[in-house]
Amino acid sequence: MPQKPNKSAISPKSKGAGLPSFESTQLVKKLLAEISDRTREVLTLRFGLGTTSERETLEAIGERWSITRERVRQIEAAAIEAVRASKAFKDAKPAFDELSDYIESQGGILPEDHLLSGLASDEKTRNRFRFLLVVGSAFFRERETEEFFARWHVNQTTAKKVHAALSSLYSSLSDTEVLSESEVFARFLTELKDVDAAYRNEEILKRWLALSKHIGSNPLSEWGRATAPAIRTKGIRDYAYLVIKREGSPMHFRDVANAIANLFAKKAHVATTHNELMKDERFVLVGRGLYALAEWGYKPGVVRDVISEILRKLGPLTRDQILDEVKKVRYVKDNTILVNLNDPKHFKRGKNGTYAIA
Repeated sequence: MPQKPNKSAISPKSKGAGLPSFESTQLVKKLLAEISDRTREVLTLRFGLGTTSERETLEAIGERWSITRERVRQIEAAAIEAVRASKAFKDAKPAFDELSDYIESQGGILPEDHLLSGLASDEKTRNRFRFLLVVGSAFFRERETEEFFARWHVNQTTAKKVHAALSSLYSSLSDTEVLSESEVFARFLTELKDVDAAYRNEEILKRWLALSKHIGSNPLSEWGRATAPAIRTKGIRDYAYLVIKREGSPMHFRDVANAIANLFAKKAHVATTHNELMKDERFVLVGRGLYALAEWGYKPGVVRDVISEILRKLGPLTRDQILDEVKKVRYVKDNTILVNLNDPKHFKRGKNGTYAIA
């Protein structure tokens, strides 16, 4: 039986850990004060620690000083080592421990963007924390890959298990499968082998899921492969798809536009919504202004085409059988169906009262 995530558990190591209490400006200033002017300037430019938050590239600094990119990289590496060897760095151990505890409290591994935005709301402060993460010996950064976003962790064993679980979870999903949040949590937990039970809470599971580029969620908190039609939401068409899928039955284009505005707080003009529904093959016109999803089995075409398709598939049928079959895939009145059925150019009535294609 799938395990349920604990809504309140947190890592024993970080119980009660909140945002670091130290003042990052003063700490960074002390760490930089003990290295040479040249190396200090390189770190200041690289990490955006000066008057501007802009972080300069190796090439830009090299051009500024007329030295190679590689030489700048060497100076930066030496500067970081100099910081780590300083007395100020040793004195800052309690601050680095606080930062480590904070990362533990967030799950031990999380996307770089999530980590930095959680630590600070402004770019300058985020730059200071980025610098502290780089110089701190307890923190490990993994670069962005095809499968995962850039991330930081404090425990290599946990990080490997989370990576493996995310890869397995992705493989278990079909291209179009959509799961509720509780369902994706349950499936993810079955893939997380031997991970500390204290990490198994909903907020941490969300952060871990956010590490993957291949798994995503939509505004309705449904999860699946990031490429799944119900997960990617890039415009009115995608929001319309979610609206109609959520409704579970055909909708008028006006209602679709209103639902987009109400559910997603997105401005959706009625005419624009109608145009998008007409142009996208995922939607089928099944009645006057009514649209359904093609994946439900609805086929495009006028009523005459629908009758022809039914007769080709099922053979000769009675009038009532045809009415029933057409109304399974079209929201039209009986008279509209009968007018088309009685067109001798396309359909013929047999002696036994059944209809066939002419």
